[in-house]
Amino acid sequence: MAKQYEGQIGVVAALVRSTFLVNAVYAESAREYGLTSQQGQLLCVLMAQSYGMGELGAVLGLAKSSLTGLVDRTERNGLVQRKPDPQDSRAVRIALTRKGSKVAEEFYVETCRRIENLTTGLSDADRETLAGLLGGVVEANKVPVVFLEPGGGAGLEHER
Repeated sequence: MAKQYEGQIGVVAALVRSTFLVNAVYAESAREYGLTSQQGQLLCVLMAQSYGMGELGAVLGLAKSSLTGLVDRTERNGLVQRKPDPQDSRAVRIALTRKGSKVAEEFYVETCRRIENLTTGLSDADRETLAGLLGGVVEANKVPVVFLEPGGGAGLEHER
């Protein structure tokens, strides 16, 4: 069994443990909105724009069959819709519905609040340092934009 140490932890343990922490907060928030974590991720990704299935699979890191099931379930709940792709008549784009936009926005705001609260014990300078360091890791590893910056002002695309 691994030993538990008091005090400072290394970068690997810190990143892994912070991932568990954020995932737990994210999952709790999703449950309160009647969503799975993956549905919450899907809605947040679609806040900025619609995506084709291939692009969406790459952004979410899901295999085609898993993505199809996720989109099917979320579509049955009236949160997303398949729309013809104007560039390719054989393809579809996945977009938020009006209901999906509303749920996504509420879920997003609440999830941001909860995640922000994880850092309340840090000074403003430490929070800025943490954001800079984690942002550097994210950028260096070309992590796709799966969650917008709070207050980022991205336009929501939904059914008209």
